[in-house]
Amino acid sequence: MSKDYYEILGVNKGASKDEIKKAFYKLAHKYHPDKKEGNESKFKEVNEAYQVLSDDSKRSKYDQFGSGFENMGQGGYSREGHGFEGFSSGGGQWDFSGFQNENADFDFGNLNDIFSDFFTGGMGGSRTQTRRGRDISTEIQISFSESIFGTSRKILITKTSNCSSCNGSGAKSGTKMETCKYCNGQGKVREAKRTILGTISTKKTCEECLGSGEVPKEKCENCKGKGVLRKEIEVSVNIPAGIHDGEMIRMTGGGEAVFKGTAGDLYIKINVASHAIFKREGNDLVMNLDLKLSDALLGIEYPIQTLDGDISVKIPEGVSINEILRVKGKGVPVLKSKRGDLLIKLKIKLPGRLSRKSREIIEQLKKEGI
Repeated sequence: MSKDYYEILGVNKGASKDEIKKAFYKLAHKYHPDKKEGNESKFKEVNEAYQVLSDDSKRSKYDQFGSGFENMGQGGYSREGHGFEGFSSGGGQWDFSGFQNENADFDFGNLNDIFSDFFTGGMGGSRTQTRRGRDISTEIQISFSESIFGTSRKILITKTSNCSSCNGSGAKSGTKMETCKYCNGQGKVREAKRTILGTISTKKTCEECLGSGEVPKEKCENCKGKGVLRKEIEVSVNIPAGIHDGEMIRMTGGGEAVFKGTAGDLYIKINVASHAIFKREGNDLVMNLDLKLSDALLGIEYPIQTLDGDISVKIPEGVSINEILRVKGKGVPVLKSKRGDLLIKLKIKLPGRLSRKSREIIEQLKKEGI
């Protein structure tokens, strides 16, 4: 059956890219295999859905053909209308559940695999699938100030990486390569299966040489010829200015390595610590400033501590409660030469008790209509 990527991410078909991105981050964090209640299968499924729906071209093809669009034939051939009774393409995945003849001496169990190979180049074609390592994720915490101006961090991650002794080749240093005995240097092995359509011959990538046709005469002693090892490595992470709490950074190829294949990706969730003074609203920074009643009435030059350092702000006379002063260019960086603003919300502190002299002064102001 065709996979419903929208349902997997929990979004509707008209969802925006931002909605799809937020849904992916939430589910990737929930199902990550390193979590106590993680689910590796769900994690891969969510990542697969995101890779398609976040790409405009892939999303358009998916909406038209379903999740099997990447395996569509190149010669104008469509899997629909194939003309065989008893099975259907189901939007890209072959379903042979209609065949129920228990007495037939045929192999029904692998028909899905056979037809998948048939229509994607398996019948002697040259199409091969690149092996890809597992995506992994982690999270780090940064300060509020670091989230505004950006920073860099070095983190330690334990993952499957290329063997440093053989650089991922699996061969002992200086050893010669020899022809693979399993596939005779072809990189593929042929399999014959008896089905209702007769004996079908398919080609599979050789599991011994993984399609290269060669194997090392002597295997690397460090990784035993596997080309990869599980080890702890240090990763440098550049965190851009203006990053939001909960946002993810994707490092292509930073995931787990796989022998003679492409490494997966590393996803890093950024947790931003709260600040005692400032809060973020879009590209602006917001803070509260407590003023004495006399300062609000008469005005004052007031020192303010910002993320850039100390500045002096002129409070005009006669300001109101919750009035906002704007200091331009002291907010979140948007471009190299542009930043948001600092918004200062004025809070006027009224005295709880008045002295006799203060009361007389206020009574006089009252008479003047102030």
